[in-house]
Amino acid sequence: MQLQRVLPTAIVTFVGVWVCWLSYTQEPAAAYLFPRIISTVFVALSLWSLGRALLGLSQSGDGLSAEMMKAIGPGLLIVLVYIFLLLRTLGFYSASAVAVLAVLTVYDGASHLQVMTWVKRLIISAAFTAAMYLIFGIALKVFTPNGLII
Repeated sequence: MQLQRVLPTAIVTFVGVWVCWLSYTQEPAAAYLFPRIISTVFVALSLWSLGRALLGLSQSGDGLSAEMMKAIGPGLLIVLVYIFLLLRTLGFYSASAVAVLAVLTVYDGASHLQVMTWVKRLIISAAFTAAMYLIFGIALKVFTPNGLII
């Protein structure tokens, strides 16, 4: 058993179980049907992956190195701020636009000094948010968190 394989898998499993538990304890129940289905599948797959890691059957990859964690860290911080701060204050769609813009800003290799790169990032963020609205708000009619904006 290698800790570098077990620890990340255990963290993902813990988050999956927590999200699944939240989806099953929220009301109205009909609004959480889609999150319940997705989170249940996510928990099943993460438990399977954790079991493989604990038994030493997971041999792919080299685990998470310190260098890789430095690369993942900013994105993880953005996701945590998105989940615990932005969703409740701005709402799902506005918070998603801000989070996508933040991720693009951190990980896009283009210059931060050129106006066109910012235009590109804003267009991608807006297109992503529009796609999310079309998928969740229109097609699936899923309840999304509301905030000060949308």
